[in-house]
Amino acid sequence: AITYLCNMTYPLLRNILFFFPPEDVHYFSMNLLQKACNVPVIKKIITNAYAPGTKLSKEVFGLHFKNPVGLGAGFDKNALYLTELEALGFGFVEIGTVTPLPQPGNDAPRLFRLPKDKALINRMGFNNNGVKAISARLKCWKASQLSDKSLTGSSMIVGGNIGKNKNTTNEDAWKDYEICFKELYETVDYFTVNVSSPNTPGLRALQEKDSLRKILLHLQTINQSKDKPKPLLLKIAPDLTQTQLDDIAELSLEINLDGLVATNTTISRNGLTIPSSEIVKIGAGGLSGKPLQTTSTKVIEYIYNATEGKIPIIASGGIFTGKDAKEKMDAGAALVQVWTGFIYEGPSITKNICTHLS
Repeated sequence: AITYLCNMTYPLLRNILFFFPPEDVHYFSMNLLQKACNVPVIKKIITNAYAPGTKLSKEVFGLHFKNPVGLGAGFDKNALYLTELEALGFGFVEIGTVTPLPQPGNDAPRLFRLPKDKALINRMGFNNNGVKAISARLKCWKASQLSDKSLTGSSMIVGGNIGKNKNTTNEDAWKDYEICFKELYETVDYFTVNVSSPNTPGLRALQEKDSLRKILLHLQTINQSKDKPKPLLLKIAPDLTQTQLDDIAELSLEINLDGLVATNTTISRNGLTIPSSEIVKIGAGGLSGKPLQTTSTKVIEYIYNATEGKIPIIASGGIFTGKDAKEKMDAGAALVQVWTGFIYEGPSITKNICTHLS
């Protein structure tokens, strides 16, 4: 009944929230949810309303996922809301992008809604508290998970999305990824190397084969020296050429990557209904949401075939409904991540997708 009520009322609530600046609304909403979840009875009600059950639990790259629907990086950059997101039923959450040093990101405004296109444009710029603060927060969360008697079954999987600081040169980028990997190793379940955000100058150049090999081989060397290596994934852009996709597929197999996340946001503005004058006014940034759906699916299908299905893929881009998620899985994805869909569809999105998939 609560889920049904939410599905009916969320569009009205969303319309009200959309009158206010996106970043302000994000923190207001999540802080409100956090306060609610601090009350055990309310947290239990929320969990019962949104938990999708365990029918769709699965093993992917050696990890047990309660369900295949996750929340993509960029939503909970600083690992502030993991308890609340688990209460909403997510099978996994990717925190970050995390950089070695704290950084404020790009100047505001830097997040823009395109409601008619069910899309967002962001140029956040890896704003985060820095790896040490985030690692400490994750340790506290894990400790609370162990002591929380109300939790049943396995905990939500947490991925660490790692990047480089804005002022770090591409030649030294491997050092930043190493710092983040080592600092977060004990506190996350898997890693995603982010070289595909369009909002850090020059970052996407690291997707070229030689640059990627240097970073990923170095991380794999460290990883394989551990008693229990963590799954290592790479997040790729939707704007890559066929040759670049072939290079990534070849490199992924060569260095035994555990998975790929496809895709990040796009720099393309094709297919939007918003007037071009408004697009120019918004300026640079990565586009996410419905306009990315088809492109993302095509990349997933291509990379799945290029790797002969040997490397699990987490799908991201334009996932709003169970039908959208099924489309990604039919193209070769093992798991899906939502982000913009969560904003437009509301807190029932995980349960609704899982209901459709089951």
